[in-house]
Amino acid sequence: MAEEKPEADAKEGGEKEKVVPRPGNKTLFLIIGIIVIALVGGAAVYFLMFSGKGNKEEHAPEAKKEVKSTLLAIDPFVMNLAEQGRFLKVSMQFEIADAANQPMVVEHLPQLRDAIITLVSSKSADSLASPEGKFQLKDELLLRANQAIGKDVFKNLYFTEFVMQ
Repeated sequence: MAEEKPEADAKEGGEKEKVVPRPGNKTLFLIIGIIVIALVGGAAVYFLMFSGKGNKEEHAPEAKKEVKSTLLAIDPFVMNLAEQGRFLKVSMQFEIADAANQPMVVEHLPQLRDAIITLVSSKSADSLASPEGKFQLKDELLLRANQAIGKDVFKNLYFTEFVMQ
């Protein structure tokens, strides 16, 4: 008991205890600050690269040049359907993926019309009446049209008139 701690004397005398900051507190705040800055910087880089708002030529210099598509209107068709006494009048427009292919499509227009008539006249009115039937017909027409031309030139097909009787 002869040795007393100096801290005990300070507490008993009414003096305030000195708070000595631990050396690890500043280092901890520094590490947290660096992590926050890195996360914000990473988010900014991600946003600029993947949002599409950045300069695309800068990020992808070998990007393809945009190709303009065009629409080709086909004269209306009046066809017999597979069922006796049922008819279909249909008008459509084909979307050509590249306008440079339009002269080639015009050259193959008789083959294209034949493919359309052959396919559509084999369908029944019931199969074409539903929206699903029309979507299936579109898909089949696009496939047959590209086969008639000899390469994939058509991007989409739009019915502009569709009347069954």
